[in-house]
Amino acid sequence: MIQVLIDADNLSAPRLRAVVAALPAGGVRVVVAGSPRALASVAWPPRATVIAVEGWQQADLRLATAYRVNDEPLVVASGDGDFSLLAVNHPGPVLVISDRPASRLRGAGTVTDPVTDGTAALRRWLDEVAG
Repeated sequence: MIQVLIDADNLSAPRLRAVVAALPAGGVRVVVAGSPRALASVAWPPRATVIAVEGWQQADLRLATAYRVNDEPLVVASGDGDFSLLAVNHPGPVLVISDRPASRLRGAGTVTDPVTDGTAALRRWLDEVAG
């Protein structure tokens, strides 16, 4: 099962939509958190757990709470450095989706931006880790 954590406050609507479009139909656990405004910019898949929050770092806290330590693949859709320790210490493969990832996140695994790199790179990574 691929774990997908999406910080809707940290990515633009086109990037969020590209992530959703690239996700496979099954085999993923998606948790997204952010402000109601950011969440409203995307049609989230029915299987996603969507958490509307407001306030500084609230989305980060909810996503950190939703994170499950395991050796399965992890996708972090956020450039926020707050996720760097979580991503760097994750025992499985990690994909960071961001247009401007924090320097510590760049060392956590593969980094892609579905807007500039296209969704093919994202889909290829997902296909490879899904085996």
